[in-house]
Amino acid sequence: MIVRSEPHFLEVLNKDAGKASALAELAALLNIDSENIMAIGDNENDLSMIEYAGVGVAMGNAVDKVKEAADFITKSNAESGVAHAIRTYLNK
Repeated sequence: MIVRSEPHFLEVLNKDAGKASALAELAALLNIDSENIMAIGDNENDLSMIEYAGVGVAMGNAVDKVKEAADFITKSNAESGVAHAIRTYLNK
């Protein structure tokens, strides 16, 4: 699999490797259902992880593909978007 995560970054990965497969392995090890996982990302290399998680969150500065796949769009990196997303879901 080939992913362009930045204008000057080209990532070449095994088709079975990625953030979603790593997250799935960890979830299985810890006996956590994917519906109980929040994944937060901003670029195409985060897409599979966001789709795998029960709650997929795109950063405010994320690329459009990630925003379209996400369940929720938080604030940008510069605005502490990760903290905002976690607080939002913990306060539900």
